[in-house]
Amino acid sequence: MLDQRASGILLHPTSLPSPYGIGDLGGSAYRFVDFLQQSGQRVWQILPLGPAGAGNSPYLAYSALAGNPLLISPEILHGEGLLTEGELAEVKQVFSQENPAYVRFDQVGQHKYSLFRKAFARFQQRNEFHGEFNAFCAREADWLEDYALYMALKTHHEGLPWTKWDKALIHREENTLRQWREKLETEVTFHKFLQFCFFKQWLNLKKYANERGIKIFGDIPIYVSPDSADVWANQEIFSLDEETGEPLALAGVPPDYFSPTGQLWGNPVYNWDKLKETSFAWWIRRVKGTLALVDIIRIDHFRGFAAYWAVPRGETTAVNGQWLEAPGDELFSCLRETLGQLPIVAEDLGVITPDVEALRDKYGFPGMKVLQFAFDSDRANPFLPYNYNRNCVVYTGTHDNDTIVGWFEKRSFAERQRVVDYLGGICNEGIHWSMIRLALSSVANLAIFPLQDVLGLGSEAKMNTPGTPHGNWEWRFREGSLTEDVAGYLCHVTYVYGRLA
Repeated sequence: MLDQRASGILLHPTSLPSPYGIGDLGGSAYRFVDFLQQSGQRVWQILPLGPAGAGNSPYLAYSALAGNPLLISPEILHGEGLLTEGELAEVKQVFSQENPAYVRFDQVGQHKYSLFRKAFARFQQRNEFHGEFNAFCAREADWLEDYALYMALKTHHEGLPWTKWDKALIHREENTLRQWREKLETEVTFHKFLQFCFFKQWLNLKKYANERGIKIFGDIPIYVSPDSADVWANQEIFSLDEETGEPLALAGVPPDYFSPTGQLWGNPVYNWDKLKETSFAWWIRRVKGTLALVDIIRIDHFRGFAAYWAVPRGETTAVNGQWLEAPGDELFSCLRETLGQLPIVAEDLGVITPDVEALRDKYGFPGMKVLQFAFDSDRANPFLPYNYNRNCVVYTGTHDNDTIVGWFEKRSFAERQRVVDYLGGICNEGIHWSMIRLALSSVANLAIFPLQDVLGLGSEAKMNTPGTPHGNWEWRFREGSLTEDVAGYLCHVTYVYGRLA
């Protein structure tokens, strides 16, 4: 797919419509796949699928390999006899009073988990599921056992991060872990059940998409959340205080034009020496597990595999960090030897140095081009379409950008004029379609546009504002938005620019 001329849409499943307060893997997901097929699109790009943690961010998940239980469809559980019509109706009534254009994560978590616990109680009485469930648990045991125990312990400790638990748990003393597994056996099994449901529903959806010529384009954040099963269970491969488990060095990026104090993300950086000693076993398992769920992977913050910005603990900004070399060449060589040629896209946005470009190009990974960055510097701007090579992915915007309509409205008259001059005018359908057509017409092998741009929505539909802790990841599109007219026009321009299969 990455060396063919194609296009697709960026939409995280939480943004799908549903009567349960958040998008899920039920009927609306299948209808979205149908829309992609009808409109000539061959790629569905999503954000990370993990169980979102701090700020509901999919980039700060409790696990690098687990799925987000909030995406589980109650309708499918009902179809399996695990929920009743009355139980569904009760939750639907709650969310019928809410604005369907936004996710209310606190309410969603409360009501969906109430449904899940009822489904789990019935599941325990239904022997016909147990063979498939046990096979799933055995197949995924290398990460599932630690994850399920971690989530059970987190529930028991009322949400506290693992660094605030008892010392014996922090240090994972064997007898203590065994005692807690026995004590929390039912809760541990509940979290395994949720993963069983997620994987079953997701893989059925992926199969449906693949059978219709749609590839799933997933996302791997370079770092993992400090409050995660990965860090708790694999402390030796992260830069941590051995006594407390707290990070010794934090990830981020240095000060730049956009941020005079840089960005301090709070993730622990890797102990790359220890990872090399294990032949990058954790990374291999992570990529392999992700490729079981998606067809293409975007690796976020790719530049961190050449060199990464490490900020000592105790700092409140990213100013006093330092660049440290990372063994990205060794890692990707090991991944290729173990897993073969990888369908990876490198997120190479920001200040990219020659060593990052060399690493990307050595392994043939496409980079990213964002049209919103194209019009505010000189003619050598790498985001201007005439500067592209074919081996890249062009976006009208990403999940971190404003929508095209919102972006254009915020520009000054002179700034707008630069865009209009390049486009040769704005088409009758509006600036969003002009920019989509610009992406489609470029030489980039793959063109991606957020659904918000296809629908011509404004800043109210923005998915994320980097550096802000609240109000992100909430946008949803409304049922009925994906009309035949929208599908028809998108299919038409996809054909015009040679991207229709």
